[in-house]
Amino acid sequence: MFCVTVWFCSQEDGLRQILQEMESLYEQNQSDVNEAKSDGRAELIPSIKLRHCCLLRNQRCVAAYLYDRLLRIRALRWEYGSVLPANVRFHMCAEELQWFSQYKKSLASFMRSLGADGLDITQDMKPPKSLYIEVRCLKDHGEFEIDDGTVILLKKNSQHFLPRWKCEQLIRQGVLEHVMS
Repeated sequence: MFCVTVWFCSQEDGLRQILQEMESLYEQNQSDVNEAKSDGRAELIPSIKLRHCCLLRNQRCVAAYLYDRLLRIRALRWEYGSVLPANVRFHMCAEELQWFSQYKKSLASFMRSLGADGLDITQDMKPPKSLYIEVRCLKDHGEFEIDDGTVILLKKNSQHFLPRWKCEQLIRQGVLEHVMS
């Protein structure tokens, strides 16, 4: 019996069809191999080889699709931070959410191991032109403390001049937007 254990969500029906096709091809090959061995039917060998090539091709395609999906999920951590928006989570299955959570934990563990106090490598994805930026609050977020101890109330439509590195995560989460002057 041909057995593949994979998880997939986005194209679940298509992948399920491919796996059923692969199982059918495998069973046909098993039957023909047994018949070719027992009855000495050499004319079955080309069809066995063809089905085997189809199996290998389908296997490569499924593996490539799943790998691409993992790369995209990994990129979500860098784009949105450790908390995914609801509309993104909606399009992910439980296994993908579990993988994202595990990746997030691994990344956090790695960042804590850098330097004495750790280093957030998800910040400053692009070199800053200035250390402070003007931001507008897109939704009520509550109090926000910056390094000097100043507490700022982030209310919808309020504008602030804040350190870039403190704002980047909130900008990616959609709480703040960078106001271009």
